[in-house]
Amino acid sequence: MISAIQQAFVTGASNQIGYFLLPRLLAAGFQVTAFSRQLQINTHNIHWQQLDLTITPLLITQPIVLFHIAPLPLLVKLIQQLPLDAPIKRLITFSSTSCFTKAQSPDPQERAIANTLIQAEQAIIEQCQTRNIQWTIFRPTLVYGCGRDKNITFIAKFIQRFGFFPIIGQGTGLRQPVHADDLAMACLQACFTPTTFNQAYNLSGARILSYREMVTTIFHYLHQKPRIISVPSWFFISLFKTINWHPKYAHLSYAMITRMNQDLCFAYDQAAHDFEYEPRSFSESSLEFSTKN
Repeated sequence: MISAIQQAFVTGASNQIGYFLLPRLLAAGFQVTAFSRQLQINTHNIHWQQLDLTITPLLITQPIVLFHIAPLPLLVKLIQQLPLDAPIKRLITFSSTSCFTKAQSPDPQERAIANTLIQAEQAIIEQCQTRNIQWTIFRPTLVYGCGRDKNITFIAKFIQRFGFFPIIGQGTGLRQPVHADDLAMACLQACFTPTTFNQAYNLSGARILSYREMVTTIFHYLHQKPRIISVPSWFFISLFKTINWHPKYAHLSYAMITRMNQDLCFAYDQAAHDFEYEPRSFSESSLEFSTKN
């Protein structure tokens, strides 16, 4: 529990991290104001406000702790629009390990994403230094937890629909999926821990497993016998060109698919040392999301 009532603003609160963060903030004694682009109903002592950060600036008139879990580039503009004496007591926000994994991607759009994240991180750090805001940046790996992600849930829905899952080669690339609730918990653990001030952390899950093992775990969660089919790359190119026009699959890229055999692991030792970060393992019991369409 916190020592006194704190005001928390959460931007991007309707996403998968917000799903777990909001109740954790309430349980810790925060008064919570949540912001999202879509109108939400006030529930469980959470005051929702509809706000599109691309259009309307965030007004801060009282001392707050700001948890920014909306897209990171939006935070740059948000801070720039605030007066130099804006009463932000603490800032915790999320970037992504994509700033590393996509930096050398053959896909120019992915390289642009990585570059945007890198530039946003630097701009936020500079703005916080100017305004004397204590910041912490989290870079999670593959996030899952409540069916709002575009990776683990996509795999599960594909399996449910077709009864199999295709991979390129053997799917040997290593992964460390991280549960969104562990990221929410990290926000609370780091919030008033001085060792985390003005630091950036890579946050991953406890279990290192291959892409094939990750898919197999999802099959088991769905109570289905694993049917993983190794296919040549040309098949995926044809599949990608066939389905990429559909909004549901717009996030897919050929570069993303070819990374099935690349290691995308990041140690979280520094987070464990600085604020006792202790994530769960990716397993059948951790897959709590709904896979309904």
